[in-house]
Amino acid sequence: MTRKERWQTLLDLLVERGELEVEPAAEALGVSAATIRRDLDQLAEQQLLVRTRGGAVLHGVSYELPLRYRTSRRAAEKSRISETVAALIVPGEVIGLTGGTTTTEVARALAARPDLATGSPALTVVTNALNIAGELVIRPQFKIVLTGGVARPQSYELTGPLAMEVLGQLSVDTAVVGVDAFDPADGAATRHEDEAAMNRLLCERARRVVIAADSSKLGVRAFARIVATDAVDVLVTDTGLSPSVAEAFEAAGVEIIRA
Repeated sequence: MTRKERWQTLLDLLVERGELEVEPAAEALGVSAATIRRDLDQLAEQQLLVRTRGGAVLHGVSYELPLRYRTSRRAAEKSRISETVAALIVPGEVIGLTGGTTTTEVARALAARPDLATGSPALTVVTNALNIAGELVIRPQFKIVLTGGVARPQSYELTGPLAMEVLGQLSVDTAVVGVDAFDPADGAATRHEDEAAMNRLLCERARRVVIAADSSKLGVRAFARIVATDAVDVLVTDTGLSPSVAEAFEAAGVEIIRA
């Protein structure tokens, strides 16, 4: 197991349990206690956890892993989903991308499409995600429109009145939305109300709404609703989607594409 993999596992365990002790963590990862202590010290230096005498605890109840430490979760599924979503986009479209690990992979898949290598522009991308704008702005064939707003360090998303003012004056062809949860009865949702408000407005400004989400996020609920299920046109997910949940989505008029 590499250091990066150890760190990811430690952070996942910490989020799951709320606290970690060195000896049980060392046993779970199959490494020495000294290695775990060193890893926890280095993670604490990055302000990803708080060290205690016997291990580590979360910063607080609102703790959320920064985006760069969530990218390896269900990586294979996200890769297939992102490529499938990217294939739905027509050259010349105006697309909206919310923040998140899956939508970041969608941006990379769009950048890799040969038929989008040229154009004036090949795509117009509207986003409130600083990391997505940073990755795509180096490609001159893409026109990048970044909303203003206040940056959330965990997700790199811009939110707030400034961001909504800009987004409210734009129209997009396809909105690609990342979510924390999507339930047939409760709709699409995220953990933070400010992100939900931005994502909701993007959906309202779009002709087509595509949700990109792996199956672990489907049939579950989250705190802040983005949109109702009937506002979603397409769901792109993996083959782990259960038949009963799929049937409920289809009954609500959502087209399902399994990657």
